[in-house]
Amino acid sequence: MENLVIVDLGSNSVRMVINEVHDDGSFHEVRRIKEDSRISEGMGANSILQPVAMDRTIAALKRFKHIYEGYPNRTVRGIATAAVRVAQNQAEFLKRVQDEVGIDLDVLSGSDEAYYDYLGVMNSLEIKDCLILDTGGASCELIHVQNGKPRNLISVPFGAVSLSERFHLNNVVRADRLFAAQIFVNKQFRDIWWIMDAMQLPIILLGGANRSLARMNRQHQGMSRVDNIHGYRLKTEVVNKTFRALLSRNLANRKKMPGLETQRADIIIGGILPLVMLLQMLDADRVIFSESGVREGIISEYVQNRK
Repeated sequence: MENLVIVDLGSNSVRMVINEVHDDGSFHEVRRIKEDSRISEGMGANSILQPVAMDRTIAALKRFKHIYEGYPNRTVRGIATAAVRVAQNQAEFLKRVQDEVGIDLDVLSGSDEAYYDYLGVMNSLEIKDCLILDTGGASCELIHVQNGKPRNLISVPFGAVSLSERFHLNNVVRADRLFAAQIFVNKQFRDIWWIMDAMQLPIILLGGANRSLARMNRQHQGMSRVDNIHGYRLKTEVVNKTFRALLSRNLANRKKMPGLETQRADIIIGGILPLVMLLQMLDADRVIFSESGVREGIISEYVQNRK
């Protein structure tokens, strides 16, 4: 038996999951932890990681290291996604992580990130035809699945943090800024040549903003296990109603909405906007939430390669 540690440095949060992997190929999760380090904060048009954001993220990685060093026979896999992927000072940051934490971060390409999303979803949900949407802090991954296979996949360079900062969606949302954001997202999606092949398919949702959407609605419905979102379904009209409710509130009032993490309230509109635009474009009638994504895809690949 060994302990597989995956440290996942996303654009908005950094997560660690530890799984016990057994000789027969089975595995189960023994520890999961998340910190909202927001490495992509303030990167701007020049895509430069800011010193405060780097310090905050490295501090979180050090706290994770203190935890996983207590697990014997461990293998540590560190990955970084969109924010580090596009950063002009990527090499500087990666060197700091190696020097200060001792982790060699593997910077996933957009295609790799999307493929691991696909593996994670397909190994945990019984669905053959769908469109997977993973909304991160600085990118969105889209995967068109047909007959259980990834027909097309892509990573587009915008997400909850970058949209919120670029179009000032953090607090009171002005109509002209929302309209500009909608036009921008719509154009980016329509430039994907295969996107209309996913017309009327269910959309499988990953990412922090989408998880918040699920929790808010489970809380509203009075469900006892609010965080148990895997396989949870919502109709399109419910998604749109929730989006309108968010738009009608300023930041202070959004922080009071049940089920929404206060530290995500400033980026939730930018985080849900890509989904709202896709639902309209593809005439999809429902969404399905998945708790399995990149990390679970990596675990599946790792176990398969051990055989």
